[in-house]
Amino acid sequence: MTEPTSTKPYLVRAIYEWCTDNGYTPYLAVAVNETTRVPRAHVRNGEIVLNVSALATHRLQMSNTEVSFTARFSGVAEEIWVPIDRVTAIYAKETGHGMAFEVAKDLAEPIGLRDVSVESPASSEDDDPRPPSGPVAGGRGPTSGPSGSSGPSRPSSGGSGRPALRRVK
Repeated sequence: MTEPTSTKPYLVRAIYEWCTDNGYTPYLAVAVNETTRVPRAHVRNGEIVLNVSALATHRLQMSNTEVSFTARFSGVAEEIWVPIDRVTAIYAKETGHGMAFEVAKDLAEPIGLRDVSVESPASSEDDDPRPPSGPVAGGRGPTSGPSGSSGPSRPSSGGSGRPALRRVK
């Protein structure tokens, strides 16, 4: 008997559809290595966060093995191709709700990448593509930001400066 297909691509597509149905901006976090085709200038610490909304992409395809589309980075159209096993999370930019995934240990190490501090052209200076800290899969996000304002709060930059996402196997 053959192995059943992974649930990961189905969950990625489901969270994408949930984001678009609710008017949220779906973001895809990717662990970059030599198998991914992304603009290397926008990779930070071996990761890239991609806005995969209908307005930011052209010809978006999400299959059981890959995510591919065309997007503009610094005004230049780039072909993006990401194996589904490199996707580490998909979430709504506005709330941080979504789902995070484990990337296999042998796949988790970026190869030959350096940390490049370049702002992502897909977002403005004030648009932080990282989800707010707090529960992700099925939980509730924060309801007020710093100083009591409504809206999602930004993750604290204590330590690694990365959001705390729950991993789903």
